[in-house]
Amino acid sequence: MPLQPYSGYGLGLRKEHYREFLDTRVAVDFVEVISENFMVDGGQPRHILRQVRERHPVVLHGVSMSIGSADGLRADYLRRLKALVDEIEPLFVSDHLSWSRIGGFNSHDLLPLPYTEEALELVCANIHQAQDALGRAMLFENPSSYLAFNGAAMSEWAFLREMSRRTGCGLLLDVNNIYVSATNNGFSTADFLAGLPYDAVRQIHLAGHSQGADLLIDTHDSPVCEAVWQLYAQVMARVGPVATMIERDDHIPPLDDLLHELAIARQLGAVRAWDRERMAQREAA
Repeated sequence: MPLQPYSGYGLGLRKEHYREFLDTRVAVDFVEVISENFMVDGGQPRHILRQVRERHPVVLHGVSMSIGSADGLRADYLRRLKALVDEIEPLFVSDHLSWSRIGGFNSHDLLPLPYTEEALELVCANIHQAQDALGRAMLFENPSSYLAFNGAAMSEWAFLREMSRRTGCGLLLDVNNIYVSATNNGFSTADFLAGLPYDAVRQIHLAGHSQGADLLIDTHDSPVCEAVWQLYAQVMARVGPVATMIERDDHIPPLDDLLHELAIARQLGAVRAWDRERMAQREAA
């Protein structure tokens, strides 16, 4: 199933805000949920998700597919995810360009990949397996990283570009992760943005981070900072219709605070859309 563009602004659905989403009309175009939290038969979380789905399109965002695992994907995981996909009929299904599992070990973290041809072939094979099992194309997110492997054959953005070309998958572009990884690993955000295949980008994440002792940490526990807003504006000047959302996973604020951040994203997106339209008119004249 091809990935259709979708232009809208949403929030991550967190339990602190369940009641407001059930009792009121929240001013969002879609919501995103962590897939694994709902990959069970029945139960209250699944019941709540079905009710929210009656009001809003839903994006399923996974954290443990482990698309970079050298021993392949778990058949039971794909079966449970497929059951959730069939029931919810999500707008998109996404996960991360990372690995977390090998054999019987699970790190419960999103570990980085070496950007080599061998890793690319492995990731593409796993993406084909996942997309065939789900019967639809997926999105994969650029991860935050805290180290880089020696011997990389390509940049992260070249890896993402080739991965999408070979598999037909879309990209979930996490703008905060670009900033965190660039700061930690010393590459240029301008080079990253210049090398992306924007026709494959279907969704954008915006989030906050924290300053560690020596590195930036992708904690999702604070508002979007000014530097990330500036990067987002640059992305929106290049990308077509896209779904943008605010992520918050810790220190969850009142819903109105997140809606205020989402309003900033809407405003920046509208300005950049107007800029693109004016540019297209000038080029056509």
